[in-house]
Amino acid sequence: MKTEKQKMLEGELYDSMDKQLADERLKARLLLKELNDSREDQHEERSRILRELLPNTGKDLWLQPPFFCDYGYNIQAGEKVFFNFNCVVLDVCLVTIGSRTLFGPNVQIYTATHPINHKERASGLEFAKPITIGEDVWIGGSAVICPGVTIGDRSIIGAGSVVTRDIPADVIAAGNPCKVIRSLA
Repeated sequence: MKTEKQKMLEGELYDSMDKQLADERLKARLLLKELNDSREDQHEERSRILRELLPNTGKDLWLQPPFFCDYGYNIQAGEKVFFNFNCVVLDVCLVTIGSRTLFGPNVQIYTATHPINHKERASGLEFAKPITIGEDVWIGGSAVICPGVTIGDRSIIGAGSVVTRDIPADVIAAGNPCKVIRSLA
């Protein structure tokens, strides 16, 4: 029988109140508190916290606190990724971010979602859909990336956009819902 964590990671309905998952979220929250309370000049301390919280990220991750996530270990990022102030990543399942991708302030990335059927939703079970963001992408401030979305390499997402569907590579896209405005190729 699968554990609740296995179900979560595989995108199946799972119980988020499972003890193992609650303990892992608590560990992440404690690390986030340390990170968010740290000072700009505490480089070694911040690096230690980030290595523990986000073990699957490349070199030169630049993250401006405050930052928030559910687990941390489901965030896979390439090199030179930048998160501006107040970003939230609900990493219930895999969030893949390509190298040199930039996130403006208040960007929200949500893999977590809930059943459409109200009876299933009332059960308290939830599930997640992975998110993939390519290389050299720029996500404008206060954008929301919804569950299951893929954003192609080199694309730009306008500030305040709500990305509900896949966005191809080499485009500028914006709006609610986010739509392609023009090609960059």
